[in-house]
Amino acid sequence: MALSPPSMGSSFSRRRQVGTHMSEINVTPFIDVMLVVLVIFMVTAPMMQSGIGINLPQAETDTKPAEEGLTLTVTKDEYVHIGDSTININLLERRLNEYFYSRPKKVVYLQADESLPYGVVVRIMDITKKAGVEVLGIITEPIEIKDERR
Repeated sequence: MALSPPSMGSSFSRRRQVGTHMSEINVTPFIDVMLVVLVIFMVTAPMMQSGIGINLPQAETDTKPAEEGLTLTVTKDEYVHIGDSTININLLERRLNEYFYSRPKKVVYLQADESLPYGVVVRIMDITKKAGVEVLGIITEPIEIKDERR
């Protein structure tokens, strides 16, 4: 019926099937993977921010460290922490000297567990003073005042 021979039409259609390219990327699997990763990060993020567990002593005044200064944390097991690193109490003076070597203000905030013996806290305060610390603050938690009008 038409003037085109049947052999040309079939070879043209074969070439067309072999040479076709997809011009769009299928992003559905990518979105699925990203949503799973997002859920994993949302679940694990609060666990990663737990920090060092200590029970601070309570006081009527609320004390929080200022922006400048170093915070020492002492756990009930008598481990001393500066940031995320644990320090041997015998090396604390050297570490403080290294930290404050080129800093003009030498300020340390001490947060110690309330179950620590008084002697351990005094020993750490003595070490910080020997390291040349000018200001030593103690961090506490405020007392929750209960309504006693009943």
